[in-house]
Amino acid sequence: MDVIYNSDPRYADLGMASRVLLIIKIVSYVIAAAILIGFIIRYYCKKKKCSTDEALIKLRKETCKSIVPLLIVLFLIIFAPIVVSWTFTKPIIYIYPEEEMNLQVTLKYPERITCSYPNYFSNDGWNVKAFPNGDLVDLNSGRRLYSLYWEGEFKDLDRSMDEGFCVKGEDSAKFLEEKLDMLGLNYKEAEEFIVYWLPKLESNKYNFIRFVTTEEFNRYMPLILKDSNEETITVDTLIRVLMVYKPLNHQIDVEEQVINSPVRQGFTVVEWGGTKI
Repeated sequence: MDVIYNSDPRYADLGMASRVLLIIKIVSYVIAAAILIGFIIRYYCKKKKCSTDEALIKLRKETCKSIVPLLIVLFLIIFAPIVVSWTFTKPIIYIYPEEEMNLQVTLKYPERITCSYPNYFSNDGWNVKAFPNGDLVDLNSGRRLYSLYWEGEFKDLDRSMDEGFCVKGEDSAKFLEEKLDMLGLNYKEAEEFIVYWLPKLESNKYNFIRFVTTEEFNRYMPLILKDSNEETITVDTLIRVLMVYKPLNHQIDVEEQVINSPVRQGFTVVEWGGTKI
């Protein structure tokens, strides 16, 4: 399955609503800072009774020197969300062919990978024998596997909170059971997802949660499967689940995300992971 990456990564981490809010926020801070500087200068002028233009100019320079560092810190706080990266934590890939076959599994942007098992870079990808029950054998080491694991850093993540779910931490298990079933994970895949993410979610009072769609996941990191003849394989069912979550101290109103339930049939590949925003 080869998907063409067609999104511009520059500032793609911001949804349209988030971009507008960010611009408003920046303009508001700039105006507030300018007003604050003006009041400070007027205050010191009155306090020191500046009667000459030379004294006023000197005072303005001194005030600006003290305010500039604060403005730098302020702008760093504002623009930090644009330059930081997010780690896609524990994406693991399950492969269920209709018959036993040798596969080469690669990710289109390996430079974003920070950790993998088996080691992705030892052979420029994973070379495995895949079985219909989901078992895998690493053809390079002979080790038996049940999935392929990787993590990676991304700066182009859509971190908007326009739609999703607001879930109590104590309700996380029930929520995940329901949604993962709708997303197409089987009992084993769902259990592994839940036992990994449950401690992180339950420790928060509330969580904003959004599930990245398979199409969106494909843009971040296309997954490519080839057979022993190096022919690209188009799988029958591809399910890629990435949970984006943000801890919250209080409940928020959010438009509920609509989840489309896939039908698992034929050659199936399933992948899940998550990231905190």
